[in-house]
Amino acid sequence: MKDQAMQNLAKLCRLGGLGAVMSLCVACGGDAAGTGGAKAPTAGAAPPVSNNGGVATTPGGQQVGVSDAPTSGESGASRPAMNASAQSAYQAGMQAFQAGDLQGAKNQFVAATQADSKAYQAYYSLGVVRERLNETSGALQAYRQATTIVADYEPAIVAYAVLLARTGKPDEANDFLNARQSQMPKSAAVTAAMAEVKSIQGDSGAAQRLSQEALKKNPDYRPAMITLARDHYRSRRLDLALYALKGILDGYGDENPPRDKNNAEARLLRGLIYKEQGLKANAIPELQKAIELRPDLVEARVHLANYLLESGNATEAAGLLEAALRYDSINVLARLNLGDAYRLLGKTADAQRELDWVVKTDPSVAQAHYNLGLLFLFSANVPGMSPAQAADKAILELETYKKLKPRTVGGAPDDTDELITRAKTQKALAEAKVAESAAAPPPAAAPAAAPPAAAPAAAPKK
Repeated sequence: MKDQAMQNLAKLCRLGGLGAVMSLCVACGGDAAGTGGAKAPTAGAAPPVSNNGGVATTPGGQQVGVSDAPTSGESGASRPAMNASAQSAYQAGMQAFQAGDLQGAKNQFVAATQADSKAYQAYYSLGVVRERLNETSGALQAYRQATTIVADYEPAIVAYAVLLARTGKPDEANDFLNARQSQMPKSAAVTAAMAEVKSIQGDSGAAQRLSQEALKKNPDYRPAMITLARDHYRSRRLDLALYALKGILDGYGDENPPRDKNNAEARLLRGLIYKEQGLKANAIPELQKAIELRPDLVEARVHLANYLLESGNATEAAGLLEAALRYDSINVLARLNLGDAYRLLGKTADAQRELDWVVKTDPSVAQAHYNLGLLFLFSANVPGMSPAQAADKAILELETYKKLKPRTVGGAPDDTDELITRAKTQKALAEAKVAESAAAPPPAAAPAAAPPAAAPAAAPKK
């Protein structure tokens, strides 16, 4: 069965080069496992909006990495052009997005839609930003408005359906895509989106079949190949996923060159697979390249930062995670790791803020309690706490970790009990010091000052 799957992939890869760039998971940065050193992105001048080439994209494709051109091969020339006022706001929105200012980007995209009610590209980009801001209803509304203006606008069609599937409404997503497919039977994007939704549902057979159908409709359609690889990854067929990714990133020799060696989603996915396989030396360059190509890929930043923390490079890890949170402010793993990076950097208050947020958001995250235990135990000074209180909090957090932690595999060592003992000793010493200070006799009073010497008597007058 596996050999047959390999042969099918090889056959698909010989169909032709994949050309049109599009992200099936636009708002989540192409999350490989879920749905769909690099520096933080710097704001630069966004390229002009093109109504022939598609949604305005930055050189690295930081926002959406999509093409407006219909995947059916039909012309989109009749679509409405964005007016000058809307274009100005749209450019400002793109620059804000590049800088990780999602709220600023949202405001500018709203302004673009207000300046031009037919600005379908601005509605789509507004949906992308709202999705990242976890405004699901608003994102769906924006995507639908884009398709109301341009009925066959594939980026918005795909984004709408995949968001429905990611938020627990796969049946609604399937109904929506089936209706669109009947109207757009030649669209590779719609068929590939159907594959992505099926993969999210866990129906790998349908996902693989639909991805292949999409490639038959448009052999140059990269997202279908990404979906093939991502579905293999979700189904734990890692060797098949790597084979598909090789066709995209490396090719299969001179006769079959790489389809898209700068595909950020493919780089991310391959990096995650290498990381899972324990191939650190292979994973790190893939994650770095993914961030270079798409600075908004949160997952790549989080996993690369984890490697940096393991190697003791908390400074660079913190920078990666701070940038990640600008694109996904409620990413639990990013906040967990940032809290630990701040702890290692001696930023006690900042570390506690991040870790407290994780515990409040998801109290079941055992590692957050462990990291808080380390913070309270080893920090020289915890704001608002005496040394005894900090040690007491360390004991509480470490005991909570013991209750929540997963069972260790193969007798893996666990230092929790040792840390709790150390915290109890530290608490006892701190309390003893306080008691000693309270019991010590007060210092002896200083001797009274001697009275001033009497003035010499005046000499008698003659």
